[in-house]
Amino acid sequence: MGATIRRLRIEQGLTQEALALESGVTRNVLIQVEHGRRGLLYERLFDIAEVLGVPAAALLAGSD
Repeated sequence: MGATIRRLRIEQGLTQEALALESGVTRNVLIQVEHGRRGLLYERLFDIAEVLGVPAAALLAGSD
């Protein structure tokens, strides 16, 4: 999931800080999620998906 979030964020030209601010998570949490060291609360997954303009399921595709 973290790698997918990172890829989409970069494709859209968003910084970690910008995505964090728009989605309501802290930058530190986003960094940990992108590196696979932390999961996300259900609600934050939907918030990040909304900012990235993709369905939440797209963030989970390929996740173990």
